Amino acid sequence: MAENNLCTSRAYFFCIVLYLEGKFYTTYKCSPPVSSHTKAKLTINNFEPGGDDGGQSECDNHYHSDDDPMVALSTGWFNHKKRCLKYINIHGNGKSIKAKVVDECDSTMGCDSVHDYQPPCPNNIIDASKAV
Repeated sequence: MAENNLCTSRAYFFCIVLYLEGKFYTTYKCSPPVSSHTKAKLTINNFEPGGDDGGQSECDNHYHSDDDPMVALSTGWFNHKKRCLKYINIHGNGKSIKAKVVDECDSTMGCDSVHDYQPPCPNNIIDASKAV
């Protein structure tokens, strides 16, 4: 089955189980299909120097102010940088905001120095600056 077929609405749950440091972590190569009603889990990230992952954003190799609405997307939604520097609409709690995609929240790897020893991201994460 081609990878594109694995990312359909019924099949995005396919995953690989990764065993690291005595814990099982699920990894994903795709995310739920995007529509105006796609649900995601919003988490907070720090895009400034010395922030959560310590590195510059993947899209432009820069740090960004947490006072600006910025996001990192799960690997599938990040889509090989195809959403880089584009704006997405985020709706929740009766509010709406546009945020710029500047980074990837890696759903395929984790638990190493490159990923600040954090586990892989779930496939439905929007990791946002505090401005969001």
